[in-house]
Amino acid sequence: MKQLFDEVSFKCSKLVTKNYSTSFSMAVYMLSPSIRDAIYSIYGFVRFADEIVDSFHGFEKENLIHDFEAEYYKAYDSGISLNPILNAFQITVKQNNISDDLIQAFLKSMKLDLTKSVYQSKSEYDEYIYGSADVVGLMCLKVFVQGNNTKYDQLKDEAMRLGSAFQKVNFLRDLKDDNLVLNRNYFPGVDLNSFDEKSKIAIIKEIQEDFRVAYQGIIKLPIEAKFGVYTAFVYYKKLLKKLENTPCHEIGTTRIRVSNYTKAGLLAQSFVSYKLKLVQ
Repeated sequence: MKQLFDEVSFKCSKLVTKNYSTSFSMAVYMLSPSIRDAIYSIYGFVRFADEIVDSFHGFEKENLIHDFEAEYYKAYDSGISLNPILNAFQITVKQNNISDDLIQAFLKSMKLDLTKSVYQSKSEYDEYIYGSADVVGLMCLKVFVQGNNTKYDQLKDEAMRLGSAFQKVNFLRDLKDDNLVLNRNYFPGVDLNSFDEKSKIAIIKEIQEDFRVAYQGIIKLPIEAKFGVYTAFVYYKKLLKKLENTPCHEIGTTRIRVSNYTKAGLLAQSFVSYKLKLVQ
């Protein structure tokens, strides 16, 4: 029975989310139940693609990402895939009219991670972030607005800025692994081998501006999405603050984290702010 298989597929996407990201999983749980499964399916799709290019060392990554893309389009055309992650995602894409240009932009950035290690200009940097993060924000926004295209157009710029902020925080947090393990440098004009306080402050100011703009969109989101997105916003703001307070040489040698205890506190803080209507 296809309905049962679809239910299992979305549960697999939820399992992927919970196992790969406790913080994002916590934020998704704060969304309305009516939209959670769709967001889990988007996360499952982008996480698997990201894992192919970042983690599957010793395997033919180019073949894997090519097969992953081809299997997605077969799933979209036929309406089913025995890969439950792709099966759930193709359902979400169709139900929410997610345009293919967003998916293609995302896959393009993932493929760049196989061939490009240094981003030397702001245009290259911006293009990568658009594909790897901004479009994911737009996919989620498609789910949040539930077919309201006017609302989508009103909030798309802020959704992209939130995606950019999240990605740039991730870049800063993952500086050690990107530089020493994956041999990548996303920040143009920054020498990661001599990463200094001036470079750190410039990056942080850029992210803070992204967050400032993004917040203006969060407060305008539909009620079904607002608290969950605000929860993720608060978590990443906390992570950025921790990075700001960490000496630059430590960022280059240690992966900075927010403890589970702190995450729980942030969730409680977010809930109180939301209930007191401070998020408006």
